[in-house]
Order: sequence, then C-alpha cells, then structure tokens
Amino acid sequence: QVQLVESGGGLVQAGGSLRLSCAASGLAFSVYSVGWFRQAPGKEREFVAGTTWSRGSIYYATYADSVKGRLIISRENAKLTVYLQMNSLKPEDTAVYYCAADRNGLDGPPSSIHYWGQGTQVNVSS
Repeated sequence: QVQLVESGGGLVQAGGSLRLSCAASGLAFSVYSVGWFRQAPGKEREFVAGTTWSRGSIYYATYADSVKGRLIISRENAKLTVYLQMNSLKPEDTAVYYCAADRNGLDGPPSSIHYWGQGTQVNVSS
C-alpha cells in the first residue's frame, strides 16, 4: 500500500520560509516522479514543482513559473522523502500543498496522477 505523508506546513509572514517534507512508503521511490501540487480556496489544484528520474542517479527538477527562484525541490531516495524549500513566501502562496507521485511523470492533469498525500496547509500572512 502506497502512502505519502506530508509535514511542515504552517503560518508564516510574507517574505518568510517554510520547508515541507513528504515521506513515502510502499513504492519504488527512486524511479518515481515525485513532487508538489497546491490548491487554494476556490481554485483548481495546480502543479508547483516536481523531480523526475532521468537515468542512473540523475534527476531533473521542474517548476511552475510562479515559484521559480523562490521554491526549491529536492529528494533523498535513501529516506524515501521529497522536500520543498519555500523561500520569499507571498500571500498568494497560501494553499493546501499536496505531495504527488507517479511512475509516468507529473506532467498530466491532477486527475491523472496516481498517488497523493493528504495535504498540508500553508498560510502566508501579509
């Protein structure tokens, strides 16, 4: 049984930082694309950042334009964990952040993603 468990959300002032973690179990983590989506109230779930296996020990990261230069995704395969370092946070970053995993990548719509975590709330005050 696959599980993705997020942690690290909370309340932060604009300009501050948070680090989200997602611990996975039950899947061949090293060959999965894993990453983060978010959903703000009244909005659709959107891609934030992902890390995808290329070959050997090489992974590449992708980001939504709205977070480039501020958010950094990383993964630690030995711990089956993916992280999202969130810097220079803005009120518009307020959302529930979901960890996602799929063997075939995270490029498709959210409905196509195979595995999801339960979400962690991030609130950024102005």
